Amino acid sequence: MRFASQTLARKAKFAFAGQARKLAGYLAPMDAALDDVFIDEISFPATDGYALTGTLFLPRGTKRHAVLINSATAVPRKIYRGFASYLAHRGCAVLTYDYRGIGDSRLPAMVGYNQPKSLVGFKASMSDWAALDVTAAVRWMRERYHGLELAYIGHSFGGQALGLIANNTEISRAALVASQAATWRLMTSPEKYRVFAFMNFVGVPLVHALGYAPGWAGIGEDLPKGVFLQWAEWVSNPRYLFDSKLPALDNFAKYKGELRALCFSDDPWATRPAVELLTSGFTAIKPEVLTVKPSDVGAKGIGHFGFFRPDRRDTLWRGVAEWIQGE
Repeated sequence: MRFASQTLARKAKFAFAGQARKLAGYLAPMDAALDDVFIDEISFPATDGYALTGTLFLPRGTKRHAVLINSATAVPRKIYRGFASYLAHRGCAVLTYDYRGIGDSRLPAMVGYNQPKSLVGFKASMSDWAALDVTAAVRWMRERYHGLELAYIGHSFGGQALGLIANNTEISRAALVASQAATWRLMTSPEKYRVFAFMNFVGVPLVHALGYAPGWAGIGEDLPKGVFLQWAEWVSNPRYLFDSKLPALDNFAKYKGELRALCFSDDPWATRPAVELLTSGFTAIKPEVLTVKPSDVGAKGIGHFGFFRPDRRDTLWRGVAEWIQGE
């Protein structure tokens, strides 16, 4: 079993290979930007009582807006630290948080020092993340900052979750960043073939062998088995999650706030057709989809994660901040 798992892991490196390495590079330059905001590490209950961990970023002056940042799959909240700090500096109360099984919302082990508990046997799916975790985060922000308009930032899966939550009516504006209906068919070549092969011929067997999806396979954070298997199923569907039979899909039509979706021309996963497929689910509104080229912001590349780099502060960050603040 161990030899088979190691063999699958070596094969897994050809897809998602750079994700963890790319994300690690986003952390070091950010701390200098945090000096002018208040930061509070918090815990709040999901709708089923599971304890979720988050970070609250508050401006020193008057709070004018509330903003919830919702993570991509297998991405911990610390990746959004710089952007959250920037928004707080502009007068926003901002919450970042980890979904169950991710980052600090993963239970600690009973033995060992600062070790996370194994995800083997951990029950969670992507639809659970939306129904139990994202729903609770929206509710927590709405109750705490009931006098402020609530804006929603969704990165990749975080944007997909907007259409799945029953309380999306509480959100006034939503900015989706590289968020798409992530069927492999709408990814660029040859990336789409690598993703399809990884998900079906490497990832799924590896998850069944180990009982969870290991981050060391190149996907970022460890993922619960149910999360990865549902993700793999959706990726294989022609219309991603829209081909599932989730009752929560009815919530897409409930959202009636403003929606702007950003896609980046060099992102192999969230291509414009994939972004447009996701936004087509919001039938009660007319979402705005914008394509950004790296040259538009003086960058060599943006891709799926590059929006959150600190050097996007005066370009992409500023544009989204002004839009969610109605400026």
